[in-house]
Amino acid sequence: MGEKVRAHVFVSGIVQGVFFRANTKRVADRLGVKGWVRNLLDGRVEAVFEGDKEAVDKIIEWCRSGPPLARVDHVEVHWEPYKGEFEGFTIRYG
Repeated sequence: MGEKVRAHVFVSGIVQGVFFRANTKRVADRLGVKGWVRNLLDGRVEAVFEGDKEAVDKIIEWCRSGPPLARVDHVEVHWEPYKGEFEGFTIRYG
């Protein structure tokens, strides 16, 4: 087991209506990353990722390109203290 980390991420660009959330969940599940992802009213996608540092680094790197229909302009990452509060990875709505 590696170091456990938590990242709060904001992704901007053409990232809504392009299956960004569904693909983020698929990648998170494959990597064993826990947390959530949601759309924001300002057009960005927000996510919280928790897990082994290597896996969280990989999903952040994936966010820099996203799914095929996305055009990512910027990924803002805020590292926070690991909490271990999630059972799995979910898509949040609203």
